[in-house]
Amino acid sequence: MMQQIYPTVNHSYAYELNKDMQFAAAHYIPADEAGKCRKLHGHTYFANITVAGDTLDSAGFLVNFSKLKQLIHERFDHSVLNDDAESFSADDPDRFPTTEVVARTICEIVQRYLDQLGNNARCLQVYLRETPTSYCMYRPKAGTRP
Repeated sequence: MMQQIYPTVNHSYAYELNKDMQFAAAHYIPADEAGKCRKLHGHTYFANITVAGDTLDSAGFLVNFSKLKQLIHERFDHSVLNDDAESFSADDPDRFPTTEVVARTICEIVQRYLDQLGNNARCLQVYLRETPTSYCMYRPKAGTRP
């Protein structure tokens, strides 16, 4: 994977980590306005996840990089996103597997895991590239949980 520089999030946490990963997945957008994207098609997604916090765990990690990859890569790689009924829905436009919703969903999945760790780490940003020329960034609003 090519090294990239991503937009940064202003925060006051002591630690910030970023995990890059890619996964191949197919999807379709069940809306007439989606045009060609109504048809099943695939992408090689490139994701960058930003996590920050002040407290390290007993192994000296804010969060283990390999766990972040496991959470996302193992769930979405070589899948049809629309088949993930827990994350996406054909009936609710707020849960169609658009790039925006996939980025938000990744943030939600990561934050649910972080909440179990007990060190108050936060997923601050998910950068998701769908094509070489199209990407989305999701940042939960301050004071809210994704």
